[in-house]
Amino acid sequence: MSEKSAQAFRTISEVADTVGVPQHVLRFWETKFSAIKPLKRGGNRRYYRPEDVNLLLAINRLLYTDGYTIKGVQKLLKEQGAKILATGDTAATQPVSTPTAPQTFVASQPLARDLDANMLASLRSVRDRLASALSEARAV
Repeated sequence: MSEKSAQAFRTISEVADTVGVPQHVLRFWETKFSAIKPLKRGGNRRYYRPEDVNLLLAINRLLYTDGYTIKGVQKLLKEQGAKILATGDTAATQPVSTPTAPQTFVASQPLARDLDANMLASLRSVRDRLASALSEARAV
């Protein structure tokens, strides 16, 4: 089978493989991010444009790498638009100004922004242990 053109539409299974999330996550994101609008054909099959795939990759990065919440990504989309996020311009997703006074956590700011690698690894280890403990508690 030949490789698809860069401008070709992609099925949900192809996009799920590209983005690295299950298909149900893509369908869930469609309910949370109005900018994701795949073309729907017979049988409600979804076909994603290249710009949809770029936006999904950006949302994946913001949620799973940069530590944004869904509400934080929604706010970014509202403030900056889907095209800026889909271009991969990481400067566009950084907070506009640095606060001078201590603040409480703001959901749209990345959690891992100011952490060094050792601290981040330590926090991930704690998160993994907590997740394991929670799953064991649910199994009881």
